[in-house]
Amino acid sequence: MSSTALPGQETLIASWSALAHLSPGARLIRSSTAVAAVFPSWAPLNNAIMLTAPESGAAAATASLLTSTYAQARVAEWALWVPSRTINLDAPDEVREVGRLKRDTTTLVMQANLAAGLRQHEGVVRASIRAATRAGDEPVPATDLGEPETVSGLTGWVMIQDGYAVAGVWSFRHESDCGIYALGTVPEWRRRGLARALMEHVLADAQHQGAPTATLQSTRMGLPLYDSLGFEPAGRYEEWISR
Repeated sequence: MSSTALPGQETLIASWSALAHLSPGARLIRSSTAVAAVFPSWAPLNNAIMLTAPESGAAAATASLLTSTYAQARVAEWALWVPSRTINLDAPDEVREVGRLKRDTTTLVMQANLAAGLRQHEGVVRASIRAATRAGDEPVPATDLGEPETVSGLTGWVMIQDGYAVAGVWSFRHESDCGIYALGTVPEWRRRGLARALMEHVLADAQHQGAPTATLQSTRMGLPLYDSLGFEPAGRYEEWISR
């Protein structure tokens, strides 16, 4: 991995590799300039990370190669993540143009040392990754959570309220780190502390399993929660999408 790698990047890439076992035709493709997750049957996971220093010419060349890679897999929509050591969501981009790609969102990379005192919460149960992801958008009946994945280190989690999963997240343990991904709460169930309880539960489990650190990517909306749990910014991904 190059010196441009952000904290948790190896965990993230390893999680994509683990998820590839769950999706037909999915695979990781590595080159000297990028690593690409190719998921023909799972659209949100079609992402690639630049591995070289952020520079417009190199980014454009990488984007051109990735365009061919995803086209061969018949994937029309994908994103290239350009890592940056900038820790402010509002700071100017390091790369202002990436070939024909269109600038999309920015996520802040955050990292935490797992401190003593984290506790597990009632109502949190394991679920399939797909159910955990879905529960961040819409209520999922508790009878429709699917079976938890059997891939080592990969776990979906949901918070059950009144017979429905109304918040979800998934985690992946890689070596000494635990990556936290896709935390979400059904809109009408927000501002009740459910996401915090779910996060605490997942972090307590990771600590119990021997992970001393956790990493994640945050949108602006998630910053107050993650900050309150001890996460600190360590960089960001400037995301560009296929037109």
